[in-house]
Amino acid sequence: MGILDGLLGQIGSNVDIENLATKIGLPADKVEEAVHALGVAHPQDGDTAEIAAQQTGLPTDTLNEIIGHIGGEGSLGQFASLLQGEGSLTDKLGGFASGLFGKS
Repeated sequence: MGILDGLLGQIGSNVDIENLATKIGLPADKVEEAVHALGVAHPQDGDTAEIAAQQTGLPTDTLNEIIGHIGGEGSLGQFASLLQGEGSLTDKLGGFASGLFGKS
């Protein structure tokens, strides 16, 4: 959860997954899954909460509540951008490591 907490901290919403889980009444791992799904769904066409609901199985009102707690759509957009950057960094590091070990 440290990575997600760190990314959420960068958008200034002061969201802590454990505290959010307590507020929502869900296990922290489910909230972490939901936040990640919302970040991935945000740049896609369609309703962010509905797309994330399909991935997580959580009701859209719960996902909308999470969106509200992390600072709304604007904060979610910033988080989605950070997630995309994080994925790019991971891809780059993976490619670098493969090059070191002779794999391509």
